[in-house]
Amino acid sequence: MSFPPGPTVRDSDGPGAVAARFTGRAVTGVRTLSGSLAEVALDDGRVVVVKSADGAEAARAEAAGLRWLAGAGTVRVPVVHGHDARRLVVDRVAQGPPGREAALRFGRGLAALHAAGAPAFGAPPPGGPVEAFIGLAPMRNVTGDDWPGWYAGHRILPYLRRAVDDGTVTAGEAGVVERVCERLPELAGPAEPPARLHGDLWNGNVLWGADGHVHLIDPAAHGGHRETDLAMLALFGCPHLDAVLDGYQEVAPLADGWRTRVGVHQLFPLLVHAVLFGRGYAGQALAVARAAARP
Repeated sequence: MSFPPGPTVRDSDGPGAVAARFTGRAVTGVRTLSGSLAEVALDDGRVVVVKSADGAEAARAEAAGLRWLAGAGTVRVPVVHGHDARRLVVDRVAQGPPGREAALRFGRGLAALHAAGAPAFGAPPPGGPVEAFIGLAPMRNVTGDDWPGWYAGHRILPYLRRAVDDGTVTAGEAGVVERVCERLPELAGPAEPPARLHGDLWNGNVLWGADGHVHLIDPAAHGGHRETDLAMLALFGCPHLDAVLDGYQEVAPLADGWRTRVGVHQLFPLLVHAVLFGRGYAGQALAVARAAARP
């Protein structure tokens, strides 16, 4: 595949030059997709994506996360060709329609990915920074051995405090989320070992490939509770989610009561979205917290 050549092909610091440097191939064309994404066609027929990073460590965090997920050998992720301080170069995923069989395979693979484990809750991927990102929001990969305490201290409360500071959540409203944090030891269900999480598993990061497999992109990978990835899939919708869950349960059945804990695990992504996008997501987070806090 080739694209119409443009000025970016000859730009010594543009996407074409970056792709050539990390792949070792000549570039035949560049197509800009957005302010941060470009597709680059190579002379061997492959197409790669060059992604501009939003923070100093974002490219390193994403590259390390993709490699860590790929290292489990369970789910498909784009090959990482390289990164520098500002850009990341990965294979492009040729997309196709969602399908039930692909969803079942994805569920089985996701269960195996989680089972590959992590050294601790909050552990970053090997080579990944402590100061990482989830989307455009900073995310600190500080480790802990106790999931309820770690989840409250390093995933819920930092974003709640920022939402209060920004005026997105009032101090009075924050109390209901704080009560959920206090009750997490009883709400969390049976203790589980740290899972190897994608960490930002919303539908936009789940690509249905033309090869009949699901491919995962843009991770915020870290050690966490496996139900958090599944809760995020449910929060923002995923085609054939029932089949994904069926495949997952075939390989690694979830602990009893997992459906009642979905809201607890959704508090983290909802508060991140409240920080990034405002009051609408704050309202959803508060509704979820109120439901979880009921006796």
